[in-house]
Amino acid sequence: MTNANGRGRLIYGCMGLGGPWEGTSYGAGEIDQAAAVIDAARQIGIDLFDHADIYRNGKSEAVFGEVLARSQGLRGQILLQTKCGIRLQEQGLNNHYDLSREAILDRVNGSLKRLQTDYVDILLLHRPDPLMDVREAAAAVGQLLDEGKVRQLGVSNMSGAQIAYLQDRLETPVVANQLEMSLLRRDWLESTVLVNHPEAATCSFPHGTIEYCMEKGVELQAYGSLAQGRYTGARSSDLSPAESATAAMLQELAEQKDAAPESVLLGWLMKHPAKISPVVGTTNPGRIGACADAAAAAETMTRAEWYGLWVAARGTNLP
Repeated sequence: MTNANGRGRLIYGCMGLGGPWEGTSYGAGEIDQAAAVIDAARQIGIDLFDHADIYRNGKSEAVFGEVLARSQGLRGQILLQTKCGIRLQEQGLNNHYDLSREAILDRVNGSLKRLQTDYVDILLLHRPDPLMDVREAAAAVGQLLDEGKVRQLGVSNMSGAQIAYLQDRLETPVVANQLEMSLLRRDWLESTVLVNHPEAATCSFPHGTIEYCMEKGVELQAYGSLAQGRYTGARSSDLSPAESATAAMLQELAEQKDAAPESVLLGWLMKHPAKISPVVGTTNPGRIGACADAAAAAETMTRAEWYGLWVAARGTNLP
């Protein structure tokens, strides 16, 4: 199962690479871990690796770059995606957003240096910046495209309206929108059935975003897709009744489909007609391997099974 660009639907999220978030340096152990994770991901057909300039304060990109430097030919066999737009621990603030022209150019150049590559295949604008001058941002993106440092543009955590506003000033299409989407984080899905229902007041997801992305051909990338292991490895004593029921249903379906529960969990996302691309973020090679049959699980999942998992996760019937 491939996406509209012909690549595999699964994406590997590199936020867990590089050691602690604190300011410690990385070493051989962190580089070896990155190499093992890249190998495990490629073994199940993953070819797109997702980064951000802030992950582990730059160390995630740096250890990945070390692997690229020592693995001749690897860069030409994979796709790289990174993000910019968030500043951490600067100017007395815990975090703030910056999509000014200068910041976009500076942060992308920093990412390229750490990744030890001349270009990234996709650049995502990480979060909306209320102070963004859309003309400046578009000019920065245009310059990066002209210089060959970026090949495509996407966004993250944006609504359909925000993407449309940005797209109106761009000369290149927005190709992806990365959002938190999973069987645990379902507001993106709940919003589609809670129109004209009292429960809609509890769902803050911007209505129409999924439909906009589907209409415009914007790939939906789902981070947090494995739900932090809530349904596929957490201790039963740590789960709510709804989570326990969902975990049991996943296990039953996994046995029926001769697949790991992780594959069924991702298959549930991939069954949606938006052709969602799950981002897998675990650093455990075994768990990465457990995602190998996600596409097959999506293809064989029935409508009743798909709705059954949704209802189980909700803990209550649909409206």
